[in-house]
Amino acid sequence: MSGAFDKTVSNFLVIAGGGGGGSDAAAGVGGGGGAGGYRCSVSGESSGGGASAESSLTLVDGVYSLKVGAGGSADTNGTSSIFASITSTGGGAGGEAGAGSDGSAGGSGGGAGSSTTVTNSGGSGTASQGFAGGDSTASPTFTAGGGGGAGQAGSNGATNGGDGGDGVASSITGSSVTRAGGGGGADDGDASGGSGGAGGGGTGANGGSATAGQVNTGSGGGGALSASGAAGGSGIVVFTLFSGRSVSFSGGVSQTSSTSNLVTTYTVTAAGPTDTVTIG
Repeated sequence: MSGAFDKTVSNFLVIAGGGGGGSDAAAGVGGGGGAGGYRCSVSGESSGGGASAESSLTLVDGVYSLKVGAGGSADTNGTSSIFASITSTGGGAGGEAGAGSDGSAGGSGGGAGSSTTVTNSGGSGTASQGFAGGDSTASPTFTAGGGGGAGQAGSNGATNGGDGGDGVASSITGSSVTRAGGGGGADDGDASGGSGGAGGGGTGANGGSATAGQVNTGSGGGGALSASGAAGGSGIVVFTLFSGRSVSFSGGVSQTSSTSNLVTTYTVTAAGPTDTVTIG
């Protein structure tokens, strides 16, 4: 960790909840949900949206906000994740089927839902957190856009539903893990639904059910055909501290920790809006 012998330095990975996939309640199919916003300070790695790693935090003794964002249900954005002064934006929902069903803006943008008459647009991502969702096609192909990922934009619908954008890898926990993939857009049944982006994105429907974004990756849910869109995956917060510091969590927090070379890594998989971490 950069500044390992400065006892106040903390590196972080903060990923928000992924957006839910778009539903099919009209003529057309639903877009894939966008990944939750991805912010990282590990040297040599990346934040979302093609950005470089951010600066590490300086955390003096005190009480700090801590929240793990929930994945969005069908047609709903994911919620933000928070660690101290760092907030990552929830992923954008996939557009519902029908005219005017653009993907929602978010950490990464949701893919557009398809319509019988017009091409809809993918939602925008948040700067330095994620990429935009893909656009949809109208009749006769009826394919929805893929949700944006932390590392790549969602693909436009074409012959098949658009693929979700890939996520970003981090080794903050000691091994490389890719997270925050976009959900795949749905197809109208005569081709293939879009694949979920690397890192846990859900698959878009093609006759069967769409699949949800993977839990604790902040990935988007797949878009639906003749059904409700799949849920986005919950986010995650990972942070490091000098191992000699006292750390305690409020009652709603679920976390694990490991220590190596005087650095303890805390992986937080659940924390509500009022939860905190106290550092002494």
